[in-house]
Amino acid sequence: MSEKSDSKNSRRTDTKVSGHKTKSQLAKSKGPVAANAKGGNQGKRAVTTTDHEEIRRWAEERGAQPSCVRRTGGKGDVGMIRLDFPGYRGGDTLEPISWDDWFRKFDESNLALVYQETTARGQKSNFNKLIGRETADKRAHGDTKASRRHPERSTGTRKKAA
Repeated sequence: MSEKSDSKNSRRTDTKVSGHKTKSQLAKSKGPVAANAKGGNQGKRAVTTTDHEEIRRWAEERGAQPSCVRRTGGKGDVGMIRLDFPGYRGGDTLEPISWDDWFRKFDESNLALVYQETTARGQKSNFNKLIGRETADKRAHGDTKASRRHPERSTGTRKKAA
């Protein structure tokens, strides 16, 4: 698989982005996506994306390498994927893999990456989480409890009280 992304596979949103696009405007232009934003400026907000170039840029800016969890794959399958950051304790359980292999598993597993650019104090953040794209889509449409693991928690689309 190519490491370049195409518009069909590229999805990103947050509640408010530069250029003053709203979540719904961005979703219309980029397809169904998810948002997980709470208060403050964009840097503190978690952003969800499936864009390969955006994921790779974010990870490499932090020195993270594409990895898989040892002994979770099989013949021809890398198993569970992770981003391995320097200085963290994943060294004995994570095995480096190529970006091509990482993105192949990412797409096969229908995943999206939730990440944060900066912390509330303005420092570079390493926060990231892999979630299912269907979960991301539900969250983008207001179901803040959506989860692949716990579908019973899903409450449907929530509307804000007036």
